[in-house]
Amino acid sequence: MDVGALGLDQQDPDRSDLRTQFADAADGFAELVHRVGSEQWSLPALGVWDVRSLVGHASRALSTVEPSLGQPVVDGPAIQGPVEYYLTALGDGSDSEARRGLDAAIAERGREAGIALGDDPAGSVSSLVSRVVALVEATADDALVETRVGTMTLVGYLPTRTFELAVHSLDLARAIDRPLPPALGPAVAASCRLAGHIASRRPGAADALLLLTGRGDPTHTFTIL
Repeated sequence: MDVGALGLDQQDPDRSDLRTQFADAADGFAELVHRVGSEQWSLPALGVWDVRSLVGHASRALSTVEPSLGQPVVDGPAIQGPVEYYLTALGDGSDSEARRGLDAAIAERGREAGIALGDDPAGSVSSLVSRVVALVEATADDALVETRVGTMTLVGYLPTRTFELAVHSLDLARAIDRPLPPALGPAVAASCRLAGHIASRRPGAADALLLLTGRGDPTHTFTIL
């Protein structure tokens, strides 16, 4: 297996596992969206987002795949995997003004995507999941994807979509007080691995390790040990 294509350092999953994790994450997300009560769409969810906007943002982990795969790409992969994708997208954190602008743009796209889901958000998400999962299944691992940070292979891009679906499904489950669908279990585990690789390359790697081992904020009681 081409480790560089996945962007992880060791113990990389099989490529078929990456596809399964993505499909299961998409199905689990759709299942969770169907659990949103009619009175819950306007509840606060994450930061400036209400539940509708959060679902809209999370659905972009799916809706961006279609146009990305449909773009003509001249050059080969420029971004080698999901870790490099996030490091490139987030920058090194030194330009706080640029980061505020990035966060504001993400927030606005989430709101717009939530509105675009229409009168039946759950139905719109289900249709999107069916369409995108089928497209991914029919596309070769090494097909090139044009992302906002550079060109990647599909197999390198998929873990970023799984990560977004897993993390924001956790946000949604908390916002509507519903359990996480079991289908999301493998995606959460895969996202933990990816988060660890990203954290190890960020300036706050030592702080992340302290938090994970229960040695950070004294009010932080979680530890992996």
